[in-house]
Amino acid sequence: MLQVLPCRAVGALEPAKKQGIFYSLDGFVSEPDMGPSRLTTQKNTLRAAMSKEIERKFLVNGHAWRTLAQGVLYRQGYLNSAKERTVRVRTAGEKGFLTVKGTTNGVTRSEFEYEIPFADADEMLSGLAEKPLIEKRRFKIPAGALVWEIDEFLGENAGLIVAEIELPDEDAPFERPDWLGREVSNDPRFFNSNLVRHPFSQWQV
Repeated sequence: MLQVLPCRAVGALEPAKKQGIFYSLDGFVSEPDMGPSRLTTQKNTLRAAMSKEIERKFLVNGHAWRTLAQGVLYRQGYLNSAKERTVRVRTAGEKGFLTVKGTTNGVTRSEFEYEIPFADADEMLSGLAEKPLIEKRRFKIPAGALVWEIDEFLGENAGLIVAEIELPDEDAPFERPDWLGREVSNDPRFFNSNLVRHPFSQWQV
């Protein structure tokens, strides 16, 4: 007898910031005698469109921003860190995510992100991801309809603090707080995937 396992994997992207329609899988069927890894699709509703991430990245000055939000621990690693197609696993607080990104063109690149079970993300980080892992505390600070995300890096990247803002389009205006420093959007050294191979602690200042 087939057993229906409810499952829904949706691209966890905020429509106000992302453009596109997200993938969803609305159900799987498992044959218990064949083991849990043998899954067949009972109902597969697939809606696909390219989703774009438009993001600008800056260094951070001072510590005034610390009073504006509480930090959440992020741990992430890469199953593939090639610049043409990065595949990232991340835990954020008690949630897990799998994210696929394409090549950056200016400040824009394709991105597909899906929430996955925390236990699965944690196991992939421990057993499959490239090392060292990226660990950081993320602070989210509202800025009108947008949000500043400040990453305070830990471990081998301790000392690096970067602010990012996601935009609806490349020319969209945004507030520039006093603590905002130099823009590094087009400096590949600051890409998280590159911080795995070349941690901030190894940079020549």
